[in-house]
Amino acid sequence: MGVPRIVVVGGGAGGLELASRLGRRLGRRAKAEIVLVDRNLTHIWKPLLHQVATGALDSGLDEVSYQGHASDNGYRFQRGTLSGLDREKRKLTLAPVLDEHGTEVLPSRTLDYDVLVLSLGSVSNDFGTPGVAQHCHFLDSPAQAENFRQDMLKTFLRYSDPDQQRLSRLTVGIVGAGATGVELAAELYDASRMLNSYGFTSLDSSQLEVHLVEAATDILPVLPERIRKAVTVELTKLGVELHVGTRVTGVEKDLIITQDGAHIETDLCVWAAGIKAPEILSTLGLSTESNHRIKVYSTLQSLDDPNIFVFGDCASCPQEDGSTVPPRAQAAHQQALLLTRNLRAWLDGKSLKPFVYRDRGSLISLAHFDAVGSLMRGSSARSLFLEGHLAKFFYMSLYRMHQRAIHGTFKTALMVIVDGLNFFLKPRMKLH
Repeated sequence: MGVPRIVVVGGGAGGLELASRLGRRLGRRAKAEIVLVDRNLTHIWKPLLHQVATGALDSGLDEVSYQGHASDNGYRFQRGTLSGLDREKRKLTLAPVLDEHGTEVLPSRTLDYDVLVLSLGSVSNDFGTPGVAQHCHFLDSPAQAENFRQDMLKTFLRYSDPDQQRLSRLTVGIVGAGATGVELAAELYDASRMLNSYGFTSLDSSQLEVHLVEAATDILPVLPERIRKAVTVELTKLGVELHVGTRVTGVEKDLIITQDGAHIETDLCVWAAGIKAPEILSTLGLSTESNHRIKVYSTLQSLDDPNIFVFGDCASCPQEDGSTVPPRAQAAHQQALLLTRNLRAWLDGKSLKPFVYRDRGSLISLAHFDAVGSLMRGSSARSLFLEGHLAKFFYMSLYRMHQRAIHGTFKTALMVIVDGLNFFLKPRMKLH
């Protein structure tokens, strides 16, 4: 018999970390064949997509090529989208790959596995709200973030000639005041300031109007009150108009409609309210929740198949207190670490350890203006509140930790140096 094949579907933060670790520990030593499957050719850390959307981050400089990374880290990359699963034969089906014109580039294929790991992440949940799919931008992928950036630049360009300005203000509506919505709101003010300084538009930040709409009674509803209050103060200083306790019932072209019948006129609209797992997961014959998350044991194995592991946003993993692991980047990172150990134990016929989520705190970036958050003090329930430059440093260190997990310490150190040089050599934002 050949070496066992471990197939990881989904190259997000958790999936790429897992494939990288398994490739270096098992793939290079020929103890297992590691295969990573993703529909895209490159990887961008999802918590940074709001920066890609405003041009603060140039995806061309920060994206990771799966093919090149696979060659350097002991795993194989297959481009494709999961479309079916035969658990009895241990085969998964990948949909055809099409180019931008709809022409088939790769036909539908099947892929055998001994162990399957699903890490498909999450997508925005529009809750069936009329008009959202047609009139709102989403920030679930680098392509969607790039689409928003291009639309944003075109909208700002309408203000490039002061004599031709027919509108007094540029208005952006953001539905959902979670981390993505809040961070995007702050980034937009930074983007307007930089676009003005580069002469791209005559619009300045005082003419930008951002509406942040949240159905809950406060922004960042899952975070501690102290963080919510601090972020509210900072957003108010920037000029963001907060609409909390406000449910959106429909979206039309250039218009957000709320439950009380109010209309918010917008030039751009972004939907960042709620998430769900990809719908394909509910078609695989595995036990799922209504939001398509697959139910797993604490070992991250599916309730229905011990050879299928699921982690990250698409997994419903129970905890001792009866709750489930929250869909957060730090949870996916912790689960990737556990799965690396568990899959090595599985190969050796040893028992698997359960996953216990440890909240390390929360940090919210407010563009270059500020950052706010808290860090947990070890296993203690007490937390250390941070804001300003120190909070910004820890926020950026999260990205460096992700880079270290997929590239190693030496390459990450080189990337820090290159990023420092680009700070002086490149424009502060992507302008094309």
